Amino acid sequence: MRPKTVKWLNDIAAACDFIISAAHDRTLSDYENDRVLRAAIERHFEILGEALNRIRKNDPQAADRVPEAGSIIAFRNILIHGYDLIDHKRVWEVIRRDVPALRAQIAAILQGEAEP
Repeated sequence: MRPKTVKWLNDIAAACDFIISAAHDRTLSDYENDRVLRAAIERHFEILGEALNRIRKNDPQAADRVPEAGSIIAFRNILIHGYDLIDHKRVWEVIRRDVPALRAQIAAILQGEAEP
């Protein structure tokens, strides 16, 4: 795996950690009513989606290890370009269900790179 790929994977892990932490002990209603919380979480979705997009362009084999890469990048694009189409309930579902699973996938990929 390329050195830049490891850096981008770590960026994804950090973005996931931020999203999980920011949403901890929060509700969908909190998310919908707190513009600062939404902006912070959306920014970290943008970071993880862009990092994965860079991996896909520069190290396709590594990107293939994240089966949902295309969907994650598409989600990032909606957040950036389709700001008026954002469904807060859907984002909240992604936060609760998909982000922890992605974090675990990234940890496994990084751990595999660290093993001899």
